[in-house]
Amino acid sequence: MASRSSGVYRLVNITQGRRLDLFEYQGKQLFARHGIPVPSGEIVDTPEAARAAAERIGGTVVVKAQVQVGGRGKAGGIQLAKTPDEAEAHARNILGMDIKDHIVHSVWIEAASEIVKEYYASVTFDRSEKKPLVMLSAEGGMDIEEVARTNPEALATLHVDPLTGFQAHHARWLVFHAGIDEGARSGVVSILQQLYAAFTDLDSMLMEINPLIWTASGDVVALDAKVTIDNNALYRHPDLLALQTSVTDDPQERMAQEKGVTYVKLDGDVGILGNGAGLVMSTLDVVALAGGRPANFLDAGGGSKADEVVAALEVLLSDPKVKVLLINIFGGITRCDEVANGLLTALDKLNATLPIVVRLDGTNEDEGRRIISEKAPANVVVEPTMLSAAQRAVELAKGV
Repeated sequence: MASRSSGVYRLVNITQGRRLDLFEYQGKQLFARHGIPVPSGEIVDTPEAARAAAERIGGTVVVKAQVQVGGRGKAGGIQLAKTPDEAEAHARNILGMDIKDHIVHSVWIEAASEIVKEYYASVTFDRSEKKPLVMLSAEGGMDIEEVARTNPEALATLHVDPLTGFQAHHARWLVFHAGIDEGARSGVVSILQQLYAAFTDLDSMLMEINPLIWTASGDVVALDAKVTIDNNALYRHPDLLALQTSVTDDPQERMAQEKGVTYVKLDGDVGILGNGAGLVMSTLDVVALAGGRPANFLDAGGGSKADEVVAALEVLLSDPKVKVLLINIFGGITRCDEVANGLLTALDKLNATLPIVVRLDGTNEDEGRRIISEKAPANVVVEPTMLSAAQRAVELAKGV
């Protein structure tokens, strides 16, 4: 829950469509709309603008790098500034910073808070129970998975029946079992109710506040915001749809968005193209079994045509880390000869020279293999099974 990239291959939600992860400042703007207290702040993208924002906010401010990755503080991406001059200097140092391969293009200038205690609160969707899951802990500011592992009694959890919704007595139960300080209980109860309302209203998959703080003035405030929206529901939220391009820093992911294909970037060197989420995930497993590491994967969909294959390959081959491309197609709705023609069109258009391993199985598989064998360039090879294709791809990636 605390991480946006949990799981070996970031496969969360791939079977349900892509997701929209918001920056902290965007999440806080949504929180504010739903009545969740947040510190005042402004988003800026230059040191001079940071200085001006600090002057408008007044007093001590915090300069916070806006990247979708944890560990900003340890990397120097969160700095306290007592004067506008300091805010400008910190912004100059943070802007352009590389934090775990995420480049900082903007910073959030926020009024500093006097923290008495840090808590953790979140609402997510538990697929195994098919219900929303609300979590609360008196130990905020740290990885919630670590809290659950080392001190499980500090984490209170509650599944919510979507028909009855999240009620005030649910919030009070969580507050009591999480051991929230007495002075903060009323504020936490209120925020939990508002957080759940925002979760359902916005078709969210995750809303997390870490830390949720109790201040010296007795207020309970969301000091951070992690918000993930289900992309399948964006048609109902045109204001959120407009944010989609602003949250994508990676050029391949931006290209995939523009072409309307499901793409996930990883950290290996074998690019993977499949048709259907189940087949793609199986291919990832088989590549790992063969000793390889996927660089990315793309689901071209169950009914891929030639032009869709071209679009998919444009995205995959634009990643400089890819040493070999593995194409794994099962011809159900998809015809293997269509895929073969699409592959030839893409190779001609993109002038790709890296090794490409193709496995075709299903409708018109013989015709598809014949087309590739007769017309494809020498860097394209065909394998009969998924395992042999994965093994061949891994060998080529390793230069064997």
